[in-house]
Amino acid sequence: MPKIGINIATGSLQQQEMIVGIDLGTTNSLVAIIHPESRKPVVLKEHDGNALVPSVIHFGEAGLVSVGDEAKKYLVAEPHNTIFSVKRLMGKSYNDVRDYSSFFTYKVIDDNSESLVKVQVGDTFYSPIELSSYILKELKARAEHILKTPVTKAVITVPAYFNDAQRQATRDAGRLAGLDVLRIVNEPTAASLAYGLGLRNDETKTIAVYDLGGGTFDISVLRITGGIFEVLSTNGDTYLGGDDFDRAIAQYWSVKLGLTDEELNTNKNIAQELRLLAEEAKKQLSSVTEFKGSIAGEELVLTREEFENLAKPFVDRTIQCCKNAMQDAQLHVADIDEVVMVGGSTRVPLVKKSVAEFFGRALHDSLNPDEVVALGAAVQADILAGNNKDFLLLDITPLSLGIETMGGLMDVLIPRNSKIPSKAGRQYTTQKDGQPGMRISVYQGERDLVKDNRKLAEFNLTGIPGMPAGLPKVEISFLVNADGILVVKAKELRSGVEQSIEVKPQYGLTDEEVEKMLLDSITHAKEDIQIRALVEAQTEAR
Repeated sequence: MPKIGINIATGSLQQQEMIVGIDLGTTNSLVAIIHPESRKPVVLKEHDGNALVPSVIHFGEAGLVSVGDEAKKYLVAEPHNTIFSVKRLMGKSYNDVRDYSSFFTYKVIDDNSESLVKVQVGDTFYSPIELSSYILKELKARAEHILKTPVTKAVITVPAYFNDAQRQATRDAGRLAGLDVLRIVNEPTAASLAYGLGLRNDETKTIAVYDLGGGTFDISVLRITGGIFEVLSTNGDTYLGGDDFDRAIAQYWSVKLGLTDEELNTNKNIAQELRLLAEEAKKQLSSVTEFKGSIAGEELVLTREEFENLAKPFVDRTIQCCKNAMQDAQLHVADIDEVVMVGGSTRVPLVKKSVAEFFGRALHDSLNPDEVVALGAAVQADILAGNNKDFLLLDITPLSLGIETMGGLMDVLIPRNSKIPSKAGRQYTTQKDGQPGMRISVYQGERDLVKDNRKLAEFNLTGIPGMPAGLPKVEISFLVNADGILVVKAKELRSGVEQSIEVKPQYGLTDEEVEKMLLDSITHAKEDIQIRALVEAQTEAR
């Protein structure tokens, strides 16, 4: 696979201003920097030694907003006013989260199932972008307090499977928090940077990064050669994580207590208390074989074996994603040199056992799995500051990008798993004499017909001079920038008429849609080839 050199270091910043790395997590968030003396990444800790900021926001009386540990105190007492797992809502419509709505103890608005979700607290409506900005403001304030210097620039990490809308939402949240977001980086890629610091320049390794956090799962296969990081494939699930373990335990206990879903929906305090106790049980069962707790005077018991039976379906789903990632990378399990474990949920013994069995080797978990993503974000921030030219990061596009051509065919300009930043262009022409314009329809997917793919955007190139059909030369160019945002340009080369659009879909693909699109492209491959041949023949005949 060819290596692509990208000069991402301007050299102008150096150490004149602080660029921080931020892991904006579902359950916890944290901020890290490169230590100016040791030149090693370190997470910023308060005087109590705690680096993690719970991703929880509480709205109190008189407009008082608290974030982190202070907000977490209100999860049981004021569940309607206390927001958690907001990352699950980023860039989502109500249709995307409807099946999980009972998980949220606060009110997720469903007045328009096609638009982005809002959260209602009292009489006020908040977007997930606004809510995330409160967490980022807290991290910014923490960094400024510890470093005793203003912090205005950051690198923020997101799951590899986040689509355009979710990445843009994260960037907007940073802007609301007063941060110039220099780069959006995939979490597994950031983790690989943190572990890659110790690699020798003459060493080549293929690494699998298994990242199971509170709300998302990613598996990435990376090749590291002489300090160059190449992402060979990514796979994952934006609705799979430790929260699912908690919910499974809570549901198991609610049956034991004789509580119905209706009762849990009306009594949010009990639901929240169950969720918190389930989370505690999950943590303790990593080191003990039995957990005992109580709610409203009722004793609740859970053994590790019972917990593993509840967790197994979710762990099995992660292993299936691992298989998919290996197929996409065109590698066998034996080709993997090292397996990196990331995310607090990887502490669960069943997870470690299942991953070790699948890859057939010992796991690499020497760094704190809660901190490793933030540490990698700090390394990326250092690269952007021009202080570390030893590393180069190459990410990929998860699905093919193309335009609609005559007969409704999909013409792919940037194939799936292409390196980003990526640019591609192709020339097209008109179908009719004197045609004054051309409609450019942009699609994402793997099928040969655009009707089977997902439409991202559409715009018109107008002002094409009157010429016979086939004479105008219209160049369509796609540019996917470092954050995975697509810019499409159309230019008529003879006249210089030009039009462009930045593709920011209102909300993006769910993980199920991505999986379905990939599966459909395989199952319908033969049928698609036949249809494409027929359409092309019909088009030629015209």
